[in-house]
Amino acid sequence: MSGTPKILGGRVAVVTGASRGIGKGIAQELGAAGATVYVTGRTTTAGRLPGTVHDTAAEVTALGGLGVAVVCDHRDDGAVEDLFTRVRAEQGRLDVLVNNVYNSPAAARWLGRKFWEVPPAAWDETFDIGVRSHYAASVFAAPLLIESKGLIVNISSPGSQRYLHNAVYGVAKTALDRLTADLAHDLDGTATTAVSLWPGIVNTELLQMVPADDQGRRLVTLPGEGTFDLNAAETPRFPGRAVVALAADPDRLARTGKPWKVADLAEEYGFTDVDGRVPRHDP
Repeated sequence: MSGTPKILGGRVAVVTGASRGIGKGIAQELGAAGATVYVTGRTTTAGRLPGTVHDTAAEVTALGGLGVAVVCDHRDDGAVEDLFTRVRAEQGRLDVLVNNVYNSPAAARWLGRKFWEVPPAAWDETFDIGVRSHYAASVFAAPLLIESKGLIVNISSPGSQRYLHNAVYGVAKTALDRLTADLAHDLDGTATTAVSLWPGIVNTELLQMVPADDQGRRLVTLPGEGTFDLNAAETPRFPGRAVVALAADPDRLARTGKPWKVADLAEEYGFTDVDGRVPRHDP
C-alpha cells in the first residue's frame, strides 16, 4: 500500500497521547484515510523531544483529514469526560477510540531492571497512564461508540504474555489485554469491537535519539532480550495503518476481545509500512 485511500471519510476518531510516537503515527494514518481525528496530549511546546498536540493535528489536516488538538491530562477524569462531551457536541458521533497515552520517557528509566531495582512509584506511573487512563477513556467514549457500532483499540504489547522490559511493564500490559477482553465481553450484543494492538519495535522520537555506530547501525540492547538495530524497526505509521484497516473492516467484530500483532494484520489486510516493508522485529 503506497498510500491510504480516503476510506474513512465521515468517520470520527480520538487518539490519546498523540503528540508524538505511536499515537502520532496512528493519527496521521487516520487523517490520511479521511477521518476527523481528535488528538490529545499535554505537550504544547516542543522540548527535548519534538512534537506537540497542535503539530499532530496540523499534520492530520495536511494529510487529508481534519485534525483537532485537545490539550488533556489523562489523569484528570473530568478533562477526559469533557473531551467526549465535546466530540458529541461538535461531531454527533465517534467511530474509533485509540487508547495509546503512555509515559514512555518515565518508563524508559526502568528498562531491563530487576523488580527490586524498580521502585513502587514506577508501578503507579505505569498503571495510572497506561491502564487506568485507557479504562477511563473507554468509559466516557462507550455511549458514542455503541451508537456507531465503533471500535476501541488499546495499544498493548507481547509483554502481556512473556517477559519484556521489567515486571511492572509486563503486569501492566497483561492488565491491559485483560481489560480488552472484558470490554469486549460487556460490549457483546452492541456490534462494538474492542481489540488490543501489538506493535513491534517502533522507531519513535525517543528511540531516534539513539546514535549510529561506525557501521551506521543504531543498536539498542535490552538486558535479557537481545540487541536490535533500530534502522530495521517499524515507523509509527505502520500501527496506524493497522488501525485504519480495522476501522474499515466490516467484519472486524470477529476479532473482538483479542490482541493482534501489527505485522500479522499487515499480512492479512495487505498493507505495508511507509517503505513497503512488513517489519517483523518483535522485542
